[in-house]
Amino acid sequence: MDTAFWSHWAWPAATAVLGYVYVALLFKQWLDRRKPHQLAWAVGFLMYAVAATMETWSEAAQYWNPTVYRFYIVIAASLVGFLGLGTVYLVFKNRIWGHLFLAYSLIVTGIFLYGTFTTTLGPLEPGITVGGLPLGESGTFPRYMSMFVSIPGSIALLGGSAWSVVKFWPKPEYRYRSWANVMIFVGTLVIAGAGSMARTGKTVGLYPAEMVASAILLAGFLMAGTLDKGARKVRKRLESERS
Repeated sequence: MDTAFWSHWAWPAATAVLGYVYVALLFKQWLDRRKPHQLAWAVGFLMYAVAATMETWSEAAQYWNPTVYRFYIVIAASLVGFLGLGTVYLVFKNRIWGHLFLAYSLIVTGIFLYGTFTTTLGPLEPGITVGGLPLGESGTFPRYMSMFVSIPGSIALLGGSAWSVVKFWPKPEYRYRSWANVMIFVGTLVIAGAGSMARTGKTVGLYPAEMVASAILLAGFLMAGTLDKGARKVRKRLESERS
């Protein structure tokens, strides 16, 4: 496999550009409707875009600044948690569950960030060859902290997506949300799989996977983010039945 091609800075650069566009779209949704899940998704994709920007810089410069890397590894591991937070807010009507998930994610992310700044880093190489190896051996602090935010976030995304597919499929006017959640499910599997391989040191293909996953996820989030489309279809059907 051509490692140089798959680790080229153009891959994360494309992901970053997509990410910033997506953040603007999601933030606009939040400004229009003020729903917490839209804001959580905007924050998650902002973290996605910032992490991709850091990867772009590291590959183009062929150098990792230690401070930048410390922030990068925390952001890259935690972004799935904030995407999952948005799904928790969307699925549960009682916002207390989203608030609790937010508190948990912030605490774990804070501990992880503290750990990265109080540990001695191992050798730093350009982004795709790094993964979490500079933080220490697998199963040691702070490296294992990434699992406590990325795994719950992935479970929230996958579980919420599967639940939404089942919920909306019997309703023709809202079936588009089932397809949206299929995309979120697939995108989550792609990024979770690539991230899991990266944590073991198998990072070739990480950047293309991030780009593909970001495109699939964002398309799903934008499609699933509103019930208005389905409500309009219902009103149109009812009006047609009355006439």
